[in-house]
Amino acid sequence: MSTQPISRRARPAKAPLSRDVIVRTGLEILDRDGLDALTMRRVAKELDTGPASLYVYVANRDDLMAAMLDEALGHVPLTAEGTWQQQLQALATAAIEAMSRHEGLATVALGAIPTGDNALLVLDRMLALLKKGGLDDTTAAWAVDLLWLHTAAAATEQSTYNTKDADEEATVTAADQRYAALPADRYPMITSLRHALFSPGDRDTWSLNVLINGILHTPAG
Repeated sequence: MSTQPISRRARPAKAPLSRDVIVRTGLEILDRDGLDALTMRRVAKELDTGPASLYVYVANRDDLMAAMLDEALGHVPLTAEGTWQQQLQALATAAIEAMSRHEGLATVALGAIPTGDNALLVLDRMLALLKKGGLDDTTAAWAVDLLWLHTAAAATEQSTYNTKDADEEATVTAADQRYAALPADRYPMITSLRHALFSPGDRDTWSLNVLINGILHTPAG
């Protein structure tokens, strides 16, 4: 058996580091091993480098998560068929789906002003559609903030089912059973409307319609 040392020149060259490579690696770890596994040290190990090398490209884990969110939003189609309302619904629905696909990313959008390139493209398209609906500048600006908040919140809720192997039907059934056992004298409205509270239907589309119709009839200022 040969005991000669292996020359460094004979080893495969490591892929050069870049922000894009780090972001893609972070998404791979997140989707494969979950949010708790996503650390700067783990990303560095995956890339066969030291954690300090990553900080040249990302400031910290929060910055990495924000970049990963923006990468996910890069898959949102910015155009659709139909009226401006239908196009806006399609855009928001696609953004919800993109953010909810990866555990924890949607929460990054909550309480944060979008600044990533792809997030800004989504916002720019939303604003264009709102203006197409005849809204004044201030109402359109406030409306896009409300729509973004709804999108992030809806994606956060959906993510719990998409990424944690949660059974949405079982969760609803358990809640329904809990409501059914409530005393009517203490919770009269919940008990009387229990069936309506758990009624099936396309609530996502309805929610967006409520927002859009409310925006149209509620000018800012």
